[in-house]
Amino acid sequence: MRRGTWADDLPAIAAISHGSVIRAATLEQLGVAKGTISSRCNDGGPWQRILPGVVLLHNGPTTTLQRNLAALEYGGPESLLSGHAALAALGYSQSASRNEVLLLIPSTRHRRDSSYVRVERTWRMPTPIHRGLLRLAPHARCLLDAGRRTLKADSCRALLAGGIQRGDATVDELARELAAGSDRGSRLPRAVLHELSHDAHSVAEVHAQKLYATSGLPPMLHNVDVLSAAGLWIARPDGWLDDVAVAWEIDSLKYHFSPELHEATIVRRARMQREGIIVVTHLPKMIQTDPATVLADLRAAHSLAASRPRPPVCVYGTEPTVGMMLLAPAPPRPMSHSCNQTAPMSHWAARQVDSRGATGRACADFAPPSCRAASSAPS
Repeated sequence: MRRGTWADDLPAIAAISHGSVIRAATLEQLGVAKGTISSRCNDGGPWQRILPGVVLLHNGPTTTLQRNLAALEYGGPESLLSGHAALAALGYSQSASRNEVLLLIPSTRHRRDSSYVRVERTWRMPTPIHRGLLRLAPHARCLLDAGRRTLKADSCRALLAGGIQRGDATVDELARELAAGSDRGSRLPRAVLHELSHDAHSVAEVHAQKLYATSGLPPMLHNVDVLSAAGLWIARPDGWLDDVAVAWEIDSLKYHFSPELHEATIVRRARMQREGIIVVTHLPKMIQTDPATVLADLRAAHSLAASRPRPPVCVYGTEPTVGMMLLAPAPPRPMSHSCNQTAPMSHWAARQVDSRGATGRACADFAPPSCRAASSAPS
């Protein structure tokens, strides 16, 4: 495009831009003079300068996508989005309202913070993942970069636990990323990861575990798979007292927004009760506002459960109790103790669905040898 003729082909300039975002240097290469760029970006002009050296080809409000694209143009071709801006692009709704954009650039480049952009120079530039026109850091890096800049413990817990629940990162992956990164701002994420490493999968569960530690009751297992004497998957309760077969459920409202989710919760709870499990339920709010009642409920449930014969259920990967071995019925057919061998599908291929949307395992693939040994014990 020859100098002075660019105005005759504005659609061509728009086509070269990324979502109407373009570098001023690119406009100059297309024949637009520096003075013209400046005048068109003045108040009342048809364009606007969104960041140093970056132009938006209209004068209206900027979209989130345009702000992110402008940040990447400002940082250069190797820059990546991280933190809350990247998490919002990855579908994390709690990050969508954040105004700040964290931009990662190689340590050999130099850019200053500008407007809504916070620049972090790093020698650990990760391999990018792409969402449309955006270049993003991997999930674990985004979560930890956001966590380092979070001031409240509950907000940090919700952020990291949310990433783990979505399956975007594991506790181990987050721990490795935290160890490899800067120590600046790492105290709170490190404490949260320590909590999450004890099998708490949400903020409510973290508070629940801390409260239970004051109860004086036997140690509680968390988020373990409970199986019947026949090796059938029953449920994965938030808390489990294995000595007396008591399940503790923290009923977050987000799992009851629809009739389907509410029905799934009722079905799962009934399944546990049919197996003789005593189920205790509380809302997350009660754990913080009425801890005395919560503890009283748990102690009463433990006392009641201890007064009756323990039902023949077990936790995946644990040895059966003596009571379970005495009470367990004989299986439909003998089963090998090897987890890799399966019984006929008619006996073992039942599948259950958890209220959280997690599909249960095929029992033939999931039942541990301990439960199978229990089911074959003499009556």
